[in-house]
Amino acid sequence: MEAIPALDIRAGRVVRLVHGDFDREQTYAEDPVARAVDYARAGARRLHVVDLDAAAGRGSNRAVVERLVAAAGVAVQVAGGVRTVSDVEAWLAAGAAGVVMGTTAVRDPALLTSIAERHPTVVSAALDLRAGRPAVAGWLSVEPLDLSTVLDSWAAAALQSVVLTSIDRDGTLTGPDLKALKRVLALTEHRVVYSGGIASVADIEAVAEAGAAGVILGKALLDGRFTVAEAVAACAA
Repeated sequence: MEAIPALDIRAGRVVRLVHGDFDREQTYAEDPVARAVDYARAGARRLHVVDLDAAAGRGSNRAVVERLVAAAGVAVQVAGGVRTVSDVEAWLAAGAAGVVMGTTAVRDPALLTSIAERHPTVVSAALDLRAGRPAVAGWLSVEPLDLSTVLDSWAAAALQSVVLTSIDRDGTLTGPDLKALKRVLALTEHRVVYSGGIASVADIEAVAEAGAAGVILGKALLDGRFTVAEAVAACAA
């Protein structure tokens, strides 16, 4: 399993939200590029970078993320506001190793499949769950769809992975939603990367034991609950 540090960027700064709530924000770093380089030097081989402003349609941190991609020296997957083929190709041209599509993946799975066919194993689909339903548009809206319907619509797509986020656990340090993870793993043949609630190395190990291909690490790393090196070692074990 792969340990993937996350950097959520809003107004040019590294922040964390609780339950995806923009009114419950904590700032951790003024320089996302420096933090990305630190994570890479500590042993991370892939970073998950989210432009929160673009995700919510409230602006863009593109210039910052482009600098981060150029400086990190490791694979960077970009999420937030990636909704069209031109968005995908612009990020790939800027050096991103992959992109994560959420709103488009849920609302227009045919377009997702078409883009993934054009760029196989580069595009990931975000399955952001709030109370068991997929949330879109920066987690501000919930779609009336069940898991099996969404995952079935992605079955034929040449995805890099399905990125499963438990919004109910996100930023809470209350442990992973293993029930949701196991359910998603049972419903898809795609690689599944998990995010949400990770607070300890034991949580990382539990996600690995459940069968995830990767784990995205945000608040726990920023709060110093464990180091990147410890997370990488836990995944390797």
